Amino acid sequence: MIEQVDSSPPALTTAQIGRCGELLVQYRLLRQGIESAALTTDAGVDLVAYAPRLARALTVQVKSNLRPKPAGGRGKPALDWWLREDSPADLVALTDLSRDKVWLFLHEEFDRHAQQRSSGKLHFYFRVGAEKPRADQSVESDYEAFALENRIAELFGEPFAHMMREGPIL
Repeated sequence: MIEQVDSSPPALTTAQIGRCGELLVQYRLLRQGIESAALTTDAGVDLVAYAPRLARALTVQVKSNLRPKPAGGRGKPALDWWLREDSPADLVALTDLSRDKVWLFLHEEFDRHAQQRSSGKLHFYFRVGAEKPRADQSVESDYEAFALENRIAELFGEPFAHMMREGPIL
């Protein structure tokens, strides 16, 4: 008799979803030549990433979704993230783990684009893979400019460009 193997992904805890998001952001940054490190304490900053052109470190708060959820419990698929208004991070990275997508916002940009504010928290959301149902509703394509791959040069500069000009270290 052949045993059936459950191939469904295991249920993840909130902490595991958050850690997966941090690792996804680190991986995607490293693929662009940006070094980053995770912090062991949670004081509103999850990662520190080095921006070579700026010659300084940028702090990153990562917010993660395992997958899109029905908007309002019954609507079209949507992603949403909450962030403390007083978050000390320079950048906010938003993730959708189901599609390995990452969006990068300056903290001020996240604040400006958040649709709701409640009890010191900012709420940002958009519908996934949908046409704009109404002019006042956000859809994923509205934020394509914030996709990680579209923000690297602006936020971090050309990684290691100075090393390429100087030649390899022997």
